[in-house]
Amino acid sequence: MCPNNTGDSRSAPPPAPPAAAAPPPYAPQPMLVSPMVPVVINKPNQWSSGLCSCCEDCSSCLTTCCCPCITFGQNAEIVDRGTTTCVGAGVFYYLLAHACCCSIYTCTYRKKLRSMYGLKEEPCADFFVHCFCHCCAICQEYRELQSQGFDPSVGWLANVDRLNRGGAMAPPSIAATMAR
Repeated sequence: MCPNNTGDSRSAPPPAPPAAAAPPPYAPQPMLVSPMVPVVINKPNQWSSGLCSCCEDCSSCLTTCCCPCITFGQNAEIVDRGTTTCVGAGVFYYLLAHACCCSIYTCTYRKKLRSMYGLKEEPCADFFVHCFCHCCAICQEYRELQSQGFDPSVGWLANVDRLNRGGAMAPPSIAATMAR
């Protein structure tokens, strides 16, 4: 007999262990380890490069001058955190460019980017920057995303994957040489 047994055989059985949680019926969406949260700053930050610093990244400058819908689509996908695809934003840009009103669309992404990182609205209002220095503005936004740790050319999912793995891949470690 157990010392704590009082002889009452009608005691309640021990509680059953909790049931394991069923897996969700859907695949989880990729998320950043540290999500991009709009920054609330009293004093606006400076852009990482100037509006006319296009030659700092010659490949994006050349791409933007020849086909700005590609660079804009890459920027839009990152700024919208993957909810807008590069192709979708690029095609919409292309259609608006034929109606000569793409600056209305593209300036909204400049505003989103500025609010994400607390950047100054300079040298003038976003609409006028895109209206009069359109390719320079798209290039500046591309460089800003790069300086914030993104690579717009690979898309949102690849950036999320890279950031969740801890940034850049570490080089392989080399074992110490054998000694006698």
